[in-house]
Amino acid sequence: MSIRWWSIEVRDGVLSAMRWKDGYGEALLEAAVTNGAKRWEWTIMPGGVVLEIAFRETDEWDRFRALPVVRAALDATPDPATGLYVYEGRGGSGAKPSKRPKPRPTGTGAAAIPLPTPDLAVARLAAPRPPAEPIHGLPERVAA
Repeated sequence: MSIRWWSIEVRDGVLSAMRWKDGYGEALLEAAVTNGAKRWEWTIMPGGVVLEIAFRETDEWDRFRALPVVRAALDATPDPATGLYVYEGRGGSGAKPSKRPKPRPTGTGAAAIPLPTPDLAVARLAAPRPPAEPIHGLPERVAA
């Protein structure tokens, strides 16, 4: 039996996502089971909850998602603008491996590397001394 998972992730907003789960969780599960859900799981995480539901066919998910009770529950999330994510696959890290390995962060938790300091040229000012010879060729002042 091949099943496909979908996730409804709700983040905290004005109210906590746990209060949303307590208010709408049973209605969502009843709607899921009566529309063909084979498995489901609630995951509680810091700042939110995830409802993962498995259906055999995509059509079953589409029917579930279009139900008025589901639409009402999703509209009533604590932050419907930025705190609601509905996606295919399991929540969190998911069941699918990453297509590309992510690059390892460099320098995480390490001490700062000292930057090389350029050698600065030192300029010294000469002590003021009168010229060794008088300056010739300057026009003389004419007394008025």
